[in-house]
Amino acid sequence: MKSLLHSGCHLPICFTTLAMPTVFTKNGFRFFFYSNDHTPIHVHVRKGDGEAVFEISGEIALRESVGMKMRDLRMAEDLAEEHKSLIVEKWHEHFD
Repeated sequence: MKSLLHSGCHLPICFTTLAMPTVFTKNGFRFFFYSNDHTPIHVHVRKGDGEAVFEISGEIALRESVGMKMRDLRMAEDLAEEHKSLIVEKWHEHFD
């Protein structure tokens, strides 16, 4: 099982006091960034107890996931593709 390690966190999903601006929510999925994120452009997505990270630069690609069902991963990928321009726009608003 892969862990989503973030900012030195050693827990599978790190719940920190970092700001996590929401890009959008849909069908129970929350797409967001961590305020200390890094390039390349990517988005985190959470549904229930699962979390995944999708690369946004170029084609949408799953980078890693923890606790998310395959069906939910496919749906999250489709939503990321559908909202790709919004994700990129919000990334630049937040990080530039």
